[in-house]
Amino acid sequence: MTRKKNSPASKPNPDEGIRLNRFIANAGVASRRDADELITAGKIKINGQVVTQLGTKVQLSDKVEYQGKILKAEKPQYVLLNKPKDFITTVEDPQNRKTVMKLVENACRERIYPVGRLDRHTTGLLLFTNDGTLAKKLTHPAYKIKKIYQVELDKPVTKQDFDKIIDGVELEDGKAIVDELAIVGEDNRILGIEIHIGKNRIVRRIFESLGYKVVRLDRVMFGPLTKKDLSRGKWRHLSPKEIVNLKNLKGK
Repeated sequence: MTRKKNSPASKPNPDEGIRLNRFIANAGVASRRDADELITAGKIKINGQVVTQLGTKVQLSDKVEYQGKILKAEKPQYVLLNKPKDFITTVEDPQNRKTVMKLVENACRERIYPVGRLDRHTTGLLLFTNDGTLAKKLTHPAYKIKKIYQVELDKPVTKQDFDKIIDGVELEDGKAIVDELAIVGEDNRILGIEIHIGKNRIVRRIFESLGYKVVRLDRVMFGPLTKKDLSRGKWRHLSPKEIVNLKNLKGK
């Protein structure tokens, strides 16, 4: 049983370049707040011209100078993790629970951050990067980035509930629309679900609203990225081709 749900087109509106204060911070000169003070004080040049406007954006090809020295931003890094259970998606946790940052701490020297999140009990693909422009694009609603999950339920899904999910389930924060739904297990307890909306715990909440308990939830695809050759708890750097594919994603 497989059905698709079409969604209306939406025009993307991504930001180009990165903010100058972030570029300066990434170069290790100052914090973003202190970088703003350097900018307004006229101590930063872009391509030989003094810049004092906050919010100015630069491309990696621009020449940014401070005190006569050309600043170099951190090397862009793109790391893909196959997240195991019992790790939370946060940079720091005041309760000292295990975070996903521990799993990728040796991936690179640059500071990388998770793109979106997976809840503590959800496994599967999680991307990390210091490329803020790409991260914003991958989480921007206009791009409708495809995410595919394999869901195991505590009981077989009925045809009536299957059709309800396809038609869209009303949740407390609005209607949840899925792009595709398929039964992949013979006992109707394991399903594949494709979805692009990024609301918190959205897949679990869809099934819970119909009286099902999600026993296991695994993200098997994020955009064009898959778990091929990536064991649970392991990470790898994206290939140049994968990076290009992500940057070339178009809005639907």
